[in-house]
Amino acid sequence: MTEYWVSQGNKWCDFCKIYISNNPGSIRNHELGQRHKDNVSKRLAAMRKDNIAKEKEQKETARAIEQIEAKAQRSYQKDKAKFEETRESHELDDQGKWVTQEEAYASPHFTSNARHNGPTVKKSLSTSQSKSDGNQANKFNNRSSPGPVVTTLNPKRNVKAAPSSLAVGKRKRPGEKSKVISDEEKAALKAREAARKRVQEREKPLLGLYNKPY
Repeated sequence: MTEYWVSQGNKWCDFCKIYISNNPGSIRNHELGQRHKDNVSKRLAAMRKDNIAKEKEQKETARAIEQIEAKAQRSYQKDKAKFEETRESHELDDQGKWVTQEEAYASPHFTSNARHNGPTVKKSLSTSQSKSDGNQANKFNNRSSPGPVVTTLNPKRNVKAAPSSLAVGKRKRPGEKSKVISDEEKAALKAREAARKRVQEREKPLLGLYNKPY
């Protein structure tokens, strides 16, 4: 109860919101009155109601916190399981595993590698094919019978003499465009030229023109 000073010396009742005489008899009579008792009961009921509302709010808050914690725990377990699964799959990818040819071709890793390494693979295939052609030519030349080999002069070899009337020179027409040679054709021509030079070097001792006794 809050006491307020007044000039007459009265006492303030906070429940009834009135002033009463500041003497024990008046105070006792006022407290025993029905109006004061009703006001006190109303104040106590309001306080109980507030306490119940606060307790209910606290319980709801605690329940919401428990739900949030449970949801966070489930999310953590789910993320942890997903992380373990991803780590195991990465470990398997690093170690390698056996799969069928269709699965290997269908994998995005193989597709990206094939896209980047496509020209290199084609170039290596053309080079290996030209090498195999050169090896076949070498095998064919090695099967020839031993002894001196008579060969004719190359009619197109540069000779310090008048050009033959039989040789027909190719003229390049004014409107004719130069043929564009791809990288694969360049590699094949280079390999063919290397094979031809190897055959010539191998046939030099058989001609009898380079190892004379004098």
